Amino acid sequence: MEIGVKIRELRLKNQLTQEELADRCDLTKGYISQLENDANSPSITTLKDILDCLGCSLTDFFADETEAVVFTEEDTFEKETDGCFIRWLVPSSLKNSMEPILMTLKPGKSSGRDLPHDGEEYGFVLSGEIKLTLGKSVHTVGEGASFYFRSGKAHSIENCGKSVARVIWISCPPNF
Repeated sequence: MEIGVKIRELRLKNQLTQEELADRCDLTKGYISQLENDANSPSITTLKDILDCLGCSLTDFFADETEAVVFTEEDTFEKETDGCFIRWLVPSSLKNSMEPILMTLKPGKSSGRDLPHDGEEYGFVLSGEIKLTLGKSVHTVGEGASFYFRSGKAHSIENCGKSVARVIWISCPPNF
């Protein structure tokens, strides 16, 4: 593990100069530079002080660096409410900036009314036809079409067709 590289990444993520980090940790800029270039190794106490200043725990710092980027059907989970099936496509998406779901609606069924909130939403209709209600406006969205809106108005989708409707829906920030 390249401790120095990870310290530099965290420092830059926190928009700090080497001097600013050094000042916060009662260290010298030269020492921070040596750490970042792997020319020196910190004691556990010094590393903990640096990480505290960078908002990172020792556990997170040394956590497995492999981040899942591919998810299979076994990774997802689904919830059904009165003919509306929601499948969360990315596990633990609540901690992410966006939350993609696959919504499947039986004919005549609805996602339910979502109250206004901060954020943006995007959807793509994989199959069927839906009615998108956004505030007082209503839009028909067919297979192969998409929708995008800011979430500042009450909104919902309803399957207005005679067959099952499937929609990829992405909420940013997570809302489902």
